[in-house]
This record gives sequence, structure tokens and C-alpha cells, in this order.
Amino acid sequence: MPTGVALHDPRKQLFDAAERILLRDGAGALTSRAVTAEAGVAKGVLHRHFEDFDAFLAELVLDRVERLRERAAALCDGAGQGAVIGNLTTALAELFDSDVVILIGVVIARDAVRDRLRQAGLRGMPVLREATMMVSAYLAAEQEQGRVSRDASIQALAPTLIGGAHLLYADREGAAPQREAVEQLVATALADVLR
Repeated sequence: MPTGVALHDPRKQLFDAAERILLRDGAGALTSRAVTAEAGVAKGVLHRHFEDFDAFLAELVLDRVERLRERAAALCDGAGQGAVIGNLTTALAELFDSDVVILIGVVIARDAVRDRLRQAGLRGMPVLREATMMVSAYLAAEQEQGRVSRDASIQALAPTLIGGAHLLYADREGAAPQREAVEQLVATALADVLR
């Protein structure tokens, strides 16, 4: 991109470019040069907005966590509507059929990114932790609606659903799992607790 051309939202443009690279080429292809080339901007743009590439990656994860929090609020707002299994199936499919699975690998592989995320207040495995909190909050909301039994162990069900869905989507070499596979996972996990 020529010098002097104003970028409307360079951070979003760079994040979107990173997401496209992750989905198309995987984590191994994610470099600062690849991101700026994909975004159509000069390499210096990334370094003007981020201290270094690890800072960029940490901010990318924080951006995805914020998106996840928005999804969680929408999911909880829908408690009492539709089918619990259908709602969770859609939420899990949307979550994992994105760059999230690959980003988790990036976080695991880069100590500096994990350190920056801890400094930002994220504990455990970022994204997976927030996804588990999203499912927990939704199940609690459905419990309040009387659609999930009062004695259901939400603290056990939420990580079970997140872990199971993560395993279904973890192999990015192949096609994403069919919705039916995700629905079967959700239905099996919730079989004894739905009313």
C-alpha cells in the first residue's frame, strides 16, 4: 500500500488478514510479513500499531475473546427459546469452525504470547476457558428456565462439551465435522439433564 494512504481501521484489517491466513494456510504460515501482505499494507503498519509480532498475536487472541463474550451474551439472551441441543450445537459449530482452534495452537506454541495474555488478565487456556464460561452461563440460564435439571453438574458439562467439540474440530487438514456430529456430542452429553 502506498505511503500516505489512510487506513480506516488498521488493527481490524490486520486481524482479518491473520484470520484468513490461519483458516487457509494454518498457523505455520502466520508471519508478520504474511499478515501485512494479506492485508495489503506495508510491513511497517503492523509495527506502528503493535510492539512486536507476539504483541499482535496476543491482541488477536484478546479480540477473539471479546467476540466470544459477545456470542456468550447473545446465547444467554436466547435461553428459553429454541431447543437447548440446537442452540448449543450452533454455538459450538460457530465457535470452532473459525480460526479459534488454530489460535489455540498458536497460544500453546508461543511463550511470549501466553505471558502477554496473562498480563492482560487471561488465565488458563485463553479462548477455551472463555468458551467453557459461555457454555456454563448458557446452561445456568437454561437451568433457571427449568429446561436443564437443577441437579445437573454444569461445572462438568461445560468443559465436557468444549473438550469434545475441540477434538471434533482439531484436525484442520480434513473437512470440518458435519453438524450432525456436533449435535450428537451435545445430545449425548445432555441426555440425562434435559427436561
